[in-house]
Amino acid sequence: MHPALKQYLAARIELSPAHEALVEQCFVARSTGRNETIVPAGTIAKYLFFVIKGCLRVFLTNEEGGESTRFLIFEGQMGTAFPSFVQKEPSVAAIQSPEPSELLMLRYEDREMLFNTIPGWERMERLEVEKAYVNAIRRIEGLITTDSRERYQVLLRDHPEMIKRLPSRMIADYLGISPETLSRLKAKK
Repeated sequence: MHPALKQYLAARIELSPAHEALVEQCFVARSTGRNETIVPAGTIAKYLFFVIKGCLRVFLTNEEGGESTRFLIFEGQMGTAFPSFVQKEPSVAAIQSPEPSELLMLRYEDREMLFNTIPGWERMERLEVEKAYVNAIRRIEGLITTDSRERYQVLLRDHPEMIKRLPSRMIADYLGISPETLSRLKAKK
């Protein structure tokens, strides 16, 4: 099993050697290039992704071509276009790797098998989904109740690596502000 996945799981669940071997069989490695789309909008998200290195962006595109970032998934995190993955329906969102990335992919069917085979796997994932849901709600609330300066300050405090790693247009989109506003905020530091 990849050391990053082993570390992630060890912090959340106890696995026997046989269960470790089973998990290793279920996750498939994949490398991506910069700005590679790995789940196009309109297709079904067939995998839950674990990021070993790099980043994934789950985003929507409107009719005018404007993009809206729903989630960013960094090293040591799992994610996907969850409604599509769970419901097995075409995704409204696309998934892209903004930077070259190393991923492990888990098919829906293998995830279900792990739920039924490994004690505590389903609980572990439920807790992670709950945490992601709470973070998503807090982000939405922040977009509604705080101004651009406050959002930028929170991002600097909680995720400074994003500012260094991702293009400014993507950071601005994630914060729900224009690239020009982001430039002004960076200049005021």
